Amino acid sequence: MKCPYCSYLESKVVDSRPADEGASIRRRRECLKCHKRFTTYETMECLPIMVIKKDGSRQSFDRNKILGGLIRACEKRPVPYQTLENLANEIEQYIQNQMEREISSSEIGELVMERLKAVDEVAYVRFASVYREFKDIDTFMAELNNLLANK
Repeated sequence: MKCPYCSYLESKVVDSRPADEGASIRRRRECLKCHKRFTTYETMECLPIMVIKKDGSRQSFDRNKILGGLIRACEKRPVPYQTLENLANEIEQYIQNQMEREISSSEIGELVMERLKAVDEVAYVRFASVYREFKDIDTFMAELNNLLANK
C-alpha cells in the first residue's frame, strides 16, 4: 500500500477490525519509511447490477433509490431510519447474492413490498399504491382486503 505522505510502497498493518457491520475491514497502517500512520478500508468487490425498467431501458442498480422509496412510504410513520437502512441493505445483499447481473424493477418492487409488509402495513399500502399504480378505488380496496385476509 502506497504511503499517502511520502509515496513509499511498503507499510505494515498495525491494527485490523471490522467496519460497516462487517461489510469492510478497517486497517491502520504505518509507513516503513516515514513512520506516519494512515487508514485503509478493504471491501468486497461487487459486480455491477443492471436494472431493467418497465420501458425496457437499463440503468445501474442504486440502493439509494430503494432507501428513498422506503423513506417516502414510511413518512410520518413510527419506523426508525435504521430499520429502513437495514431493509435497503438486506434487499441489496439479496440481489448481490443472486449472482445475476440483471434484475427487473418489478422484482425489486416485490422484494421491497415483501419486507415492508412485515415492518409497517400502512407504509406497505402506500408503497404498493404507487408501485402497483392502483387505477381506482376498487383495486385499492382489493389490496386492502387481501392484506386483511392474510393477517
